[in-house]
Amino acid sequence: MTILIPAWVDGTLTPVEKLDAHRLGLRHKAVSVFVMDGARILIQQRALSKYHTPGLWANTCCTHPLWDEDNVTCANRRLAEEVGITGLTMRPRGVLEYRADVGDGLIEHEVVEVFTADADRTVPMALNPDEVAAVRWVDLYDLRAEIDRHPERFTPWLRIYMREHMDAIFGVLNRA
Repeated sequence: MTILIPAWVDGTLTPVEKLDAHRLGLRHKAVSVFVMDGARILIQQRALSKYHTPGLWANTCCTHPLWDEDNVTCANRRLAEEVGITGLTMRPRGVLEYRADVGDGLIEHEVVEVFTADADRTVPMALNPDEVAAVRWVDLYDLRAEIDRHPERFTPWLRIYMREHMDAIFGVLNRA
């Protein structure tokens, strides 16, 4: 199946096949979602069958909008597809840009709109085994410390978000 995502080619936003965007390191649109319960974040371990960064821990979900899809619709769609959570209100937390080598000659060069959404830790989930191997709730500050101790266990983008953009994404949270 061909998946076309919005990527910039010679300065023009163009529909590009997703894998080609990564092979060529093209700058492209993305969304990332952090589901929160207070200062706790729901993170996922990527399925071992993923074509890049398999088995690494990432934020709740992330993806690329389809060519004709807005970011909020994309965030809600992907949250349902990956972890089976629906009905949350997405709060935009800003647009970030990063470029990272994700292995096997693939590059993520993303212009990513980041969202947070509130949910209780008992929120019903239905993990898609093609996307997600496991999930866990972790305190924001404990996650930052774990990433500093064992960066190899986490996706490049989660490391970047937590090291460079933590305040912009999460602001000041109550640790209760």
